[in-house]
Parts: sequence; C-alpha cells; structure tokens
Amino acid sequence: MKFKKLNNNEKLPFISYGVYEIDSKETKNAVLNALERSYTAIDGAQVYYNEKEVGEAIKESEIPREDIYLTSKNWVSNSGYDKTIKAVNKTLEDLQTDYLDLLLIHQPFGDYYGSYRAFQDLQKDGTLLSIGVSNFDSARLVDLTMNFDIVPQVNQVETTPYFQQYEANEIMNKWGVVHQSWGPLSEGLDNLFENPILLEIAEKYDKSTVQIILRWLVDRDIPFSCRSIKTERMAENIDIFDFKLNKNDIEKIKELDKGKSPFNDYDDPETAEDFNSEIV
Repeated sequence: MKFKKLNNNEKLPFISYGVYEIDSKETKNAVLNALERSYTAIDGAQVYYNEKEVGEAIKESEIPREDIYLTSKNWVSNSGYDKTIKAVNKTLEDLQTDYLDLLLIHQPFGDYYGSYRAFQDLQKDGTLLSIGVSNFDSARLVDLTMNFDIVPQVNQVETTPYFQQYEANEIMNKWGVVHQSWGPLSEGLDNLFENPILLEIAEKYDKSTVQIILRWLVDRDIPFSCRSIKTERMAENIDIFDFKLNKNDIEKIKELDKGKSPFNDYDDPETAEDFNSEIV
C-alpha cells in the first residue's frame, strides 16, 4: 500500500475503505471482506451509525490493531469541547479500541472551534494520533489553522473528475494539510463511468473507468476513501498500482471539471439546517 506522510510524520494509507451508507446489518461482513482483500484503512463516522459493527469486524479479523488505520468523524450535534470528548469516548467504545489513527470534524457547522480544542487535547494525550477536518472550504480551513497551535493533518473533501478542487488543493498544500478525497466516483452521476474521455483512457491502459478515476487521484498525490459492498469491486478499486497516467491523460480529465458539487451547497442555509438537525 502507498502512504501519504502527514505534517506530524504519521502516515495515511492512500486507499481507505469507506463505510458510508452501508447498512449496519451489512457492515461487519463488508469490512471483513475489505480487510481480506488487503485494505488496511477503514473510514467511518459517528453519523454512519455503524461504528459498533466496524469494531466487531476488526475484532473478528484478528488483525493486530496497529495494522489497521481507523478514521472517524465527529458529527455536528457532538460539537463543542465537552460533547466532543463524550462522543469520542463512545466511538472508542464502539470500535473496541483505545485510540484513533485519525479523527475529523465532519462538517464546518456547530461549535467546531470547541471540538478542535478537544481534538488538540486528545492528540496530546495519545487518544488521537492525527486530527483534521472534512468539508472545509479554503477560507474556513485557513481561519481554523491560524487560530490553533496544531495545524490540521487532513482535510477530507469531495474530489471527483466533475469537482476537481485544484484551487483548494493549492491552499491545503500551502498550509501543510493533506488533501483527502471522499466520494471520488460521484456515485456514478451524470454517466461518469461512461464518459468518452475516461473510456478512451481506460482502453489505453486496459483498465476500468473506475480504476482510471482512482489512479488519477493517486497521480495527483491525493489519498481517497471509496466504498463498495461487492467483493469484485473492492478488488478492482485497490488494483491501481501497476500503472500510471501520463500528463496528457491528466490534462484530458481536467476538461471534465464542472467546478461544483452535485451533492452539497455549503452556502445554502438549508444545508446548515439539515446538518444541524441530524442528532447522533
């Protein structure tokens, strides 16, 4: 597995197995299947409602804890210093571990300043090896970074061929924050997997369009989280280290950028209402 070095010298695997929207009844088996297929990192969250099942899978796998990279995310309803401490303890209990490799502020809403103060303290006492944020635009990221002693190690943001985040990537690089992608496949929206440019490149390398997209992220030096409960897809998603896209391929993919997310508009008041209304 390829790794990305963080600003605190910890190493983030380039590929994480995401458990977003996997039903709790299917999560344990899905995680076990992923671990059997050489995934070494699990990307979860409190609001996914399946952390207990992730913990059960890890225990049953009998893989040493230090060989699995565990990420979680602190939800909006758990923001603020005291609530964050309580929520992290619950996450640790559910995952059957005494530390997390990475904890992120899931959304830039609520008292995330209070949460980040808790993150810093939990990192100092060894409960959290690395800390960061998710879905923070460049202004919010820089503001947070300039007001704390510890620079976030990671900002996990939507990054896909349709929303390529080049400007955000430059800001993250400037401040020493690793850019990690969520949802790199855009759930196949707008016929992404049948896009003529991606199909042409896929034929050139004898790979699937999915593998081209994921390799594109690796060649941009962007780790990512992706998911599938189908074992053949799990194997396909991780089989991307035997080829490399050339600069011309990357420039062709750059033409697909629409510059916006098909999922969330963080300037829309309804987004703030929705995220603040979800109680975990």
